[in-house]
Amino acid sequence: MAILRITRFGEKVLHKKTLPVTDLGPTTQKLIQDMYETMYVANGVGLAAPQVGVPLRLAVINVTPEEKKNQFVIINPLIVKKEGKTESEEGCLSLPGVGGANIKRYKKVTVRALNDKGLPIEITAEGLLSSCLQHEIDHLEGRLIIDRAGIKRRLEMLWAIRRLKKEKLW
Repeated sequence: MAILRITRFGEKVLHKKTLPVTDLGPTTQKLIQDMYETMYVANGVGLAAPQVGVPLRLAVINVTPEEKKNQFVIINPLIVKKEGKTESEEGCLSLPGVGGANIKRYKKVTVRALNDKGLPIEITAEGLLSSCLQHEIDHLEGRLIIDRAGIKRRLEMLWAIRRLKKEKLW
């Protein structure tokens, strides 16, 4: 397995809709395994393919990273049911050093996708898993938390990115 480079805000791949996964062969399987490894090294709970420079509709998730058996992949996901509203603090591996933002999400979602074997799965989630699913699917649509943040927080985040770039830390 390999640790992949995580793309950062401003890179084009993060701001475009992704393409459906049509091949689950060895190349895609290796990508999935490398994404798991990268997510764990970065201390994340989710990682979407655009975050490693690949414009495909897939993401790996594990909201309990200490238990690797809980990891799973969503391929070509679609939110099919949404309930309630909530707001919570979210961070993003593609915005290192910038801090998080309070993001409004659905409280409960049902997602249909394929697993790594190409079999259909359906996940109904609340809490952290619900937020994580929505966050990663946002990445697949070319949207980041900075795009969902309130105007004041968005400007603070942009200012932080500017400062990090100026200090050659970005």
